[in-house]
Amino acid sequence: MTNATRPITLAIMAMGGQGGGVLSDWIVHLAESHGYLAQATSVPGVAQRTGATIYYLELFPEAEAERTGQAPVLALMPSPGDVDIVLAAEFMEAGRALERGLVTPDRTTVIASSHRVYGITEKSAMGDGILDPMPVREQLNQHALRFIEFDMEATARRQGSVISAVLFGALAGSQTLPFPRAAFEQAIRDGGIGVTASLRAFDDSYRQAQDTAPRTEPDASSHRPGETAPRPEAAELVALKDEVDSRFPEPAREVIHQGVLRLIDYQDAAYASEYLALLQQRLPLLQQQAGDHHLLRELARHLALWLSYEDTIRVADLKIRRDRVERVRSEVKAEPDQIVYTAEFMHPRVEEICDTLPAGLGRWVLRTGWVRRPLAKLTQRGRRISPQKLRGFLLLMSVASLRRWRRKTLRYREERERIDGWLSAVDRALAISPEVALEVIKAQGLVKGYGDTHRRGLASFDTLMQAFERQGDAPDAAARLRQLRDAALADEKGETLTQSVGEWQPEQPARSEDDPSRIAVKQL
Repeated sequence: MTNATRPITLAIMAMGGQGGGVLSDWIVHLAESHGYLAQATSVPGVAQRTGATIYYLELFPEAEAERTGQAPVLALMPSPGDVDIVLAAEFMEAGRALERGLVTPDRTTVIASSHRVYGITEKSAMGDGILDPMPVREQLNQHALRFIEFDMEATARRQGSVISAVLFGALAGSQTLPFPRAAFEQAIRDGGIGVTASLRAFDDSYRQAQDTAPRTEPDASSHRPGETAPRPEAAELVALKDEVDSRFPEPAREVIHQGVLRLIDYQDAAYASEYLALLQQRLPLLQQQAGDHHLLRELARHLALWLSYEDTIRVADLKIRRDRVERVRSEVKAEPDQIVYTAEFMHPRVEEICDTLPAGLGRWVLRTGWVRRPLAKLTQRGRRISPQKLRGFLLLMSVASLRRWRRKTLRYREERERIDGWLSAVDRALAISPEVALEVIKAQGLVKGYGDTHRRGLASFDTLMQAFERQGDAPDAAARLRQLRDAALADEKGETLTQSVGEWQPEQPARSEDDPSRIAVKQL
């Protein structure tokens, strides 16, 4: 078959709920209404986010088939090196097409959304498991004939539509198919579902696709796993931003600004001011050790993360937020008049309950067996709570309302002691070398979550801090600490870290006789 008579081939890489089937139907209808034979197939697969499907389409001009007197033989699956257009509804899906050999520099136009839907392995990694999209972006720019990229999820959300309509608009805007814009719009109208919103999204996307340069600016509503949108600006926030701009060097301001927003959202403006004060104390030595401000950015990031540690108050607060409710409704595609119930599985242990109590009372309960043991029996079984029902909402709201007393809780006192100990270690590491200081700063990444996850992370963190105390001034201290940190992130149980510590064994954390599961990491 010559190039003049070969079919137009398209591969749509989509995940469940993104409307890949609707997009495929629109393209088939578009082609058939303009004298093309169209064949569409779909091959469901498995992704680490949700079900991934490859929709494959081949379009062949009917007039050409009639001229030759022979019906074309159209393929059921895309072949490497033989795909004209790749449409990816999520950025790493474009990377998957690249990996399968569907993107070639002499033929393939890639149209991809720059947003990410994180995979299970990315979310569950003990450290920062989020894949870096830049290598994929570089390869797509290098290996695609043309690469069109922008945040299509944000466009769909902005127009109250779905990403399939945005992809269809980008496909029309790329002008890679021999059909006019009006024909694309008519295909949406003929589909008869969500026409008005789909046409709005189509128009927005069509105009964005005219600019073929990658558009990768982060959307204000995009966040990493576990993060929430910052609250509207207030006078106190403006004052804190001015303080950041006046006291800290420009290369680190964006990270510090984000830390301030996070801590205001987590607690209040006074808490964010404490964060700035802790950074300000170390600024002279940080600038002296590293002129590129990398250490300052890393310390600002990790300090903000630790100060916004997860506790029962934070968990309850996140579960009743409006943006979470709206996200769930969007994911299940609920109509405005439909009621959506979610079941939240809550299993607070005695430790989490005591962490939320005033420090003195919490410690007394933990060390008093006749009080702790009956309480432990009452909390052995988890509970399912629906925030959409009055009882569940009031229960979660009552826990979330304890935020104003968080500074008096046992968990707050213990976390601040650990943070102060870690910052003291950072100060000592700065006196040794920037490389060692960086590893001590990054060790904080092992501390995350709550419950068993938090306990295991603290144990690994404590091992690294003991290694720093023993070997921090050795010539290869930074490399050794980096090796231990990688080992700690290798598995949840800490077995790799245990095998990596070498001849010495870390000092075991103190345990209460009445509470064998509770860990108390000493202040270094």
